Amino acid sequence: MTSAREQLIELITSEAVFHGDFTLTSGKKATYYIDLRKLSLDHRAAPLIGQVMLDLIDDIDGVVAVGGLTMGADPIASAIMHQGVARGKVYDSFVVRKEPKDHGRGRQVEGPDLAGKRVVVVEDTSTTGGSPLQAIEALQKVGAEVAAVAVVVDRQAPAKERIEAAGYEYRFAIGLDDLGLQPQ
Repeated sequence: MTSAREQLIELITSEAVFHGDFTLTSGKKATYYIDLRKLSLDHRAAPLIGQVMLDLIDDIDGVVAVGGLTMGADPIASAIMHQGVARGKVYDSFVVRKEPKDHGRGRQVEGPDLAGKRVVVVEDTSTTGGSPLQAIEALQKVGAEVAAVAVVVDRQAPAKERIEAAGYEYRFAIGLDDLGLQPQ
């Protein structure tokens, strides 16, 4: 039987890698696009993502919650939370808005109170590291302690270097080599 990671790589390769001319969030041009949202919201892939990401963060002590910048991180955090319960592990999830709400309680970080708590920032696909770094900035404002950044697919671009330069551990589950792709 193949592992959850191998099954996830197969799904990503066959259903979430698109070839053509694309502009990434960073503004950079690419000849392929990895649309992980297509799978992170899919009933077949979401449990696999949760399992793979749990394996990736399992050895980080004291983590009570996972999440990141909406929208890419939302299904990843949810998958980790649900698969964690299945394994007897307790992780809450949280959502970081791009901007604080201008109504209600005016929150930028939604979910449990994270003041003084260890969290892992998650992301579906990372190129520049901008989304995790933006989430970290908001989490610092509410007093959360960021233990690491964990990404499903790393595009082997500046994300790792930028996040580590900011003082955070960077982990990823799947690299471009795993998908038969080259860095661009």
